[in-house]
Amino acid sequence: MRTKQFKAESKKLLDMMINSIYTNKEIFLRELISNASDAVDKLYFRSLTDDSIGLNRADYCIRLSTDVDNRLLTISDNGIGMTAEELENNLGTIAKSGSLDFKNNNEKNEEIDVIGQFGVGFYSAFMVADKVTVISRAFGEETANRWESKGAEGYTIAPCEKESVGTDIILHIKADTEEEKYGEFLDAYRLSSLVKKYSDYIRYPVKMFFTTRKKVEGSEDEYEDAVEDRTLNSMIPLWKKNKSEITDEEYNQFYKDKFYDYENPLKVIHTKTEGQATYNSLLYIPAHAPFDYYSKDFEKGLALYSKGVLITEKCADLLPDYFSFVKGLVDSEDLSLNISRETLQHDYQLRLIAKTVEKKIKSELTKMLNNDRETYEKFFEAFGTQLKFGVYSEYGRHKDAVADLLLFKSSFEDKFVTVEEYISRMPEDQKAIYYAAGETVDKINMLPQADAVKAKGYELLYFTDYVDEFAIRMLREVDGKEFVNICAENADFGTDEEKETVKAKNEACKDMLDFMAESLDDDVTAVRFTENLGTHPVCLVSEGGLSSEMERVLNAMPGAAGVKASLVLEINANHAIADKLTDLFETDRDTLDKYAKLLNAQARLIGGMSIENPAQFSSLICELML
Repeated sequence: MRTKQFKAESKKLLDMMINSIYTNKEIFLRELISNASDAVDKLYFRSLTDDSIGLNRADYCIRLSTDVDNRLLTISDNGIGMTAEELENNLGTIAKSGSLDFKNNNEKNEEIDVIGQFGVGFYSAFMVADKVTVISRAFGEETANRWESKGAEGYTIAPCEKESVGTDIILHIKADTEEEKYGEFLDAYRLSSLVKKYSDYIRYPVKMFFTTRKKVEGSEDEYEDAVEDRTLNSMIPLWKKNKSEITDEEYNQFYKDKFYDYENPLKVIHTKTEGQATYNSLLYIPAHAPFDYYSKDFEKGLALYSKGVLITEKCADLLPDYFSFVKGLVDSEDLSLNISRETLQHDYQLRLIAKTVEKKIKSELTKMLNNDRETYEKFFEAFGTQLKFGVYSEYGRHKDAVADLLLFKSSFEDKFVTVEEYISRMPEDQKAIYYAAGETVDKINMLPQADAVKAKGYELLYFTDYVDEFAIRMLREVDGKEFVNICAENADFGTDEEKETVKAKNEACKDMLDFMAESLDDDVTAVRFTENLGTHPVCLVSEGGLSSEMERVLNAMPGAAGVKASLVLEINANHAIADKLTDLFETDRDTLDKYAKLLNAQARLIGGMSIENPAQFSSLICELML
């Protein structure tokens, strides 16, 4: 026996493998179990044509065992094993993959589905072990061989005895430090949880003996040790079963266990896709938003598996932001992973999977909207805001992907409607889609313009979500119908005759209106008469792209710069107050000044805005009452 150097020849390379490629020490167990599964796969594949092997599929397994006193963790398999030459080639050469060679040499057999392809995962053992021993006996060989290494200085290979075919990987776990408690990898329950997390769907059983305390039969206070042989993994992924074999209860229980929810999901989406990208997916639409969903701490993403092995718990690239509420997983057979299997290469296959996942989610939500409106409205109550963000974000880049999934509260039977449903009910003379923004439906209904619109027989959309108006600005129009805020200057729901009459009145009273505007300083940019108020005396409308509701939302945000909407005070040309103001302009302009301030304050209160000087407002009322 003599010590040999790694054929990659560089201590620096092995150090990089151990300390740079992997960022999470616990994944060493995933890598070693995956390698063991590959070894079993190879022997099972050979047994299909070689009767001398004498093992049934049920006979194969992977076993974990610990020796706490000596700080040893052993991962054993009864797979095909390795000869001395294979130990030299596969373990003596960093980044040499026996699994990849096996797959390449048997490309025509579709049953082959080995996990490891890079030959690097084995070296992750050195993250937690200061010595690694591999005892392996290859199928058809009488003698076994021992490979042993303490790291970058090299390794030894020597013949040894082993009763059965297969491989034992024995890790001498490092001593604990203040920063790292390596001893956790000798705890049976910790190992069990890691198998469940990363290797639950390895196709062969991963077993371990557990010692438990059991009451002696017939005794009240005597206990004895009992050894239980447990299978730690479930082996068959739910998502690889046929839908017809899975009950709703199984789908729901998997969701609750996997994603820690107490409520059944609203929708289950189980698909298998073949073609340019082959993958299985199991997606869930939750019934409610997580407590942190609309916070910066929320992380989107689907769990990503490769051939049943967990790669990452949350792959954000698989979901667009507007579908970030979806939970679930994707299991792909042909993703290009990086050398450590921890990080995905951003390749065509990943983008293709993400695109088809997005289309499937959109399709299922559309079906729910059309066929199960009650469930869809429950979903929209929880996640509608996120869909609206999808319209608004990135300057409306994704608006077409989600626009037809939006719902808005409406004056039509006081229920949610789609924009298409709104348009289908529009009278022939209605030119635009009318909406109003406010904190609640009740407050919006108090707006003078709301009465005027409904008096015309037009439906009104209620924008009570703070993102509504921002999203609609990106959407702009649907089927040639523009969205119009009834509290904006471009709101136009009067007849041509009414508009001509009020235009003439504004021209005739220009001096008076200018005087009132000057009285209000910077509160408004203009004062004018309107025909859009029904029986109400005054209102405020916005000019330009910023409405009063958008002003309120923006100024409530952290670091707000104090944006201000440009407002116009409008007076009902058909109200008695119009004649009163005209008389005062001729006879008592001081009182007209007070009327202007009072009417402006009234308009702000009606519009749900605050008044800057409540004391002045109260004094004006008292003065005009005396």
